[in-house]
Amino acid sequence: QVQLVESGGGLVQSGGSLRLSCAVSGGISSINDMGWYRQAPGKQRELVANISSGGSTNYVDSVKGRFTISRDNAKRTVYLQMNSLKPEDTAVYYCYADIRVMFRRRDYWGQGTQVTVSS
Repeated sequence: QVQLVESGGGLVQSGGSLRLSCAVSGGISSINDMGWYRQAPGKQRELVANISSGGSTNYVDSVKGRFTISRDNAKRTVYLQMNSLKPEDTAVYYCYADIRVMFRRRDYWGQGTQVTVSS
């Protein structure tokens, strides 16, 4: 059973930092793209950042220079370091991983973790 377990969310003041982690467990063959989405109440889900198996990264414009995505392939974990947090970063953050199990490949999702930034 493939599972993604998130941790690291919480309440932080504006300007503070948090690091989100997402660990993949289960019998898998390989992990390709990994990343983070977020969704605030009443708003559309947006892709925050992703990282390829080779380490190339992409970020939504609003977090460039503040957030850093990384991965540890040995630990099968993706991270999101969030610095200079703003109230508009408040959302539920969901990690995902594009995973191949035998010949089958699809996205798996974490349970979500709440990030709240107070002004």
